[in-house]
Amino acid sequence: MSDSADPVLEVDKLITSFDTERGLLRAVDQVSFVVPSGKTLGIVGESGCGKSVTAMSIVRLLPQPAGKILGGQVRFKGRDLVQAGDKEMQKIRGGEIGVIFQEPMAALNPLHRIGKQVSEVFRIHKGLSKKDAWDAATEMLEQVRIPAPAQRMMDYPHHLSGGMRQRIVIAMALACRPSLLIADEPTTALDVTVQAQILDLLERFQQEMGMSTILITHDLGVIAETCDEVVVMYAGRVVEQASAVELFGNPLHAYTRGLLRSIPTLETPSKSVLNTIPGMVAGLADYSHGCRFCQRMGRMDRGSRERPQLVEISPGHWVENCPECVKP
Repeated sequence: MSDSADPVLEVDKLITSFDTERGLLRAVDQVSFVVPSGKTLGIVGESGCGKSVTAMSIVRLLPQPAGKILGGQVRFKGRDLVQAGDKEMQKIRGGEIGVIFQEPMAALNPLHRIGKQVSEVFRIHKGLSKKDAWDAATEMLEQVRIPAPAQRMMDYPHHLSGGMRQRIVIAMALACRPSLLIADEPTTALDVTVQAQILDLLERFQQEMGMSTILITHDLGVIAETCDEVVVMYAGRVVEQASAVELFGNPLHAYTRGLLRSIPTLETPSKSVLNTIPGMVAGLADYSHGCRFCQRMGRMDRGSRERPQLVEISPGHWVENCPECVKP
């Protein structure tokens, strides 16, 4: 769903399921998108829409043994990661693909000093000696603007603030200058000032390294500020995809319009009740085969009972073409 001549990543009809007591349930249902070289693709949607599962499927970090990729391809620089062996994936993760996990405290081992965790990346992927890896890790902390990096190398994760821990995670993800960075909610639970600093930091590294980025977030304001392309996911499916300019200027799907209406603006009266989307995302076992947003809105009698097709409405602007959700 892109005309990019030089994509770094192509996800084609990815299907990811989990083995549960209620059977094999699809969390990602034929998701397709392309990440152009040197660009940022934003994936947005509510909790439970399949954003993080999609990201973890790309790098093959699904919970085992329950998580399974049942179909589709994930082509990274021409290689299908779905078919790659475990040893090959170990080299790619942290080397060619960096990952910023959703919760920085959970991503860091509380039993080991910061220096040991960051330098380990250089030892595993670059083959550096213990001393050279330690020096490289210290320099990396300085690059992500951590004060007194040599001192911080001796700290444990609980000694640092949330913003500092997030910078450590970013340092680990970018240590090997990856071609692709997957950032899963990199600014969650951070105040707006620290959030801006983290986003500026990621943008600076992206420009310096020429890397591509997948940014997963609930925050449409972050998407508008940082992303070139946007994928809107709902209930495990892509319901709309377009450039950021096109998506914000001409949203077509009812779910996308609902997300945009929920954002407060400068014209929003003080202490007013914000717009919300009625209902909730259905559980995996309750997903409809037809239009899942119609299922949420209680209009299955009028909505599509068959899965709506993704159609290209205008160049580069794709939408799940349910007649109830996409109206002229």
